[in-house]
Amino acid sequence: MAAGMFIDSHCHLNYKGLVEQQEAVLARARAAGVSAMLNISTRASEWDEVIGLAEREPDVWASVGVHPHEADIHPDVETSTLVERARHPRVVGIGESGLDFYYDRSDRDRQRASFRAHIAAARETGLPIIVHTREAEEDTHGILAEEMGKGAYKGVIHCFTASADFARKALDLGLYISMSGIVTFKNAKGLQGTAKDIPEDRLLIETDSPFLAPVPHRGKPCEPAFVADTARFLSQLREEPVERLSAATSANFRRLFSKAAPTA
Repeated sequence: MAAGMFIDSHCHLNYKGLVEQQEAVLARARAAGVSAMLNISTRASEWDEVIGLAEREPDVWASVGVHPHEADIHPDVETSTLVERARHPRVVGIGESGLDFYYDRSDRDRQRASFRAHIAAARETGLPIIVHTREAEEDTHGILAEEMGKGAYKGVIHCFTASADFARKALDLGLYISMSGIVTFKNAKGLQGTAKDIPEDRLLIETDSPFLAPVPHRGKPCEPAFVADTARFLSQLREEPVERLSAATSANFRRLFSKAAPTA
């Protein structure tokens, strides 16, 4: 596999399962042709560690944000806090943030307020918001659309598992859609159908490591190297060469996360 073919647009390199062998994980990713990784934060206590890794590794970038599961315990994380931390040169995205009504680990109104604060930070900084949504399509779209009406911002629906209708609505708002290893699962026929129809210039790929390892790695901790397996599956699904898909998704990442300059 040629070097520098893939970009993992969403991983958690500081999470248990990866952090204990971080150097080896990064080495395997590079050997698999991964040229860049976006290390995502989910709570304020992670920000220094996530940014610190990006400072040390030129092919790793960082985000700052609060996951909807954490919204209740982060009432003080407001737009101004996110904007301030996003000034760091290695921070290229806001999030992940959004709505999760499946687990409901935080109050729904608190989730909504946090989500809006993150979107406002994305608008103010010009950095894309990384959106998590689960069992909350109507509310997620409503907030995204209402906030877009207040002023344009960039974003991506990460680890997409929602309906084809939600995909169309997100695309209509100008957002990108990122596919994780879930698309390789045998029971993901509906998602596979959606993945075929995503315009080439709006598609990203990710691992969401250490979760959701794609086929043929099911049951193992996921890691950025496995984004190559998801890319190969998608290329077959979409009936296009993997080289074309990897080039398109990498170009899309650089366009969306424009603060992430290409690495040598």
